[in-house]
Amino acid sequence: MTNYKKYLLTGFLLIFIISSVFAQTRPDALAEYRAGNFERAVLICREEIAENPNNLESHVVICWSLIRLNRLEEALRYARAGRALHRFDVRITQILGEISYYQGRNNEALQYFQEYASAAPEGARIDQVYFLMGEIFIRQGKFRHADIALSTAVHWVPNNAAWWVRLAYTRENAGDLSSAIEAYERALSLNSQLTDAQRGIERIRRTMSAQ
Repeated sequence: MTNYKKYLLTGFLLIFIISSVFAQTRPDALAEYRAGNFERAVLICREEIAENPNNLESHVVICWSLIRLNRLEEALRYARAGRALHRFDVRITQILGEISYYQGRNNEALQYFQEYASAAPEGARIDQVYFLMGEIFIRQGKFRHADIALSTAVHWVPNNAAWWVRLAYTRENAGDLSSAIEAYERALSLNSQLTDAQRGIERIRRTMSAQ
């Protein structure tokens, strides 16, 4: 092998090693988010977006982090930018729905959630989508609709006691008292300390005894 080829090979190896080390030491925004370090995740994502404005993954993670920090307007700006990058990314769709929900724009939130459920019926956040849809229907007094949405939410996450309480409350308000008691009892089987569930059962029994 000639000296030139040796130098060339050595150069390629050096570039590969440097690139590998850089990749290993580069901050991971998603890992920071999952660890609950939301401010750190935001900072990393900002740097990544400044370096590459078309980085959709950074837009997704910064939105998740900003929502957890309750910085909704800032999250909305990044979500809209992400939507412009990829119109049909279901993560951005869910994010826009969640922001709309927390900002009280119920109809807009429902549109995004329904779009998500249609595009990703088994998506990673389908349980949360149906739960928030149920909460919107409760806000609107549409308790039958809320029952369907919350029943779907607990289908995906059957061990969430708080969600069973909300389902029971929905059924109670819809006049489906027996099913409401069943849902309250399911919540108590998961967490016997839930006073809302205990009070709900007592309230329904008083109502039923007075009929």
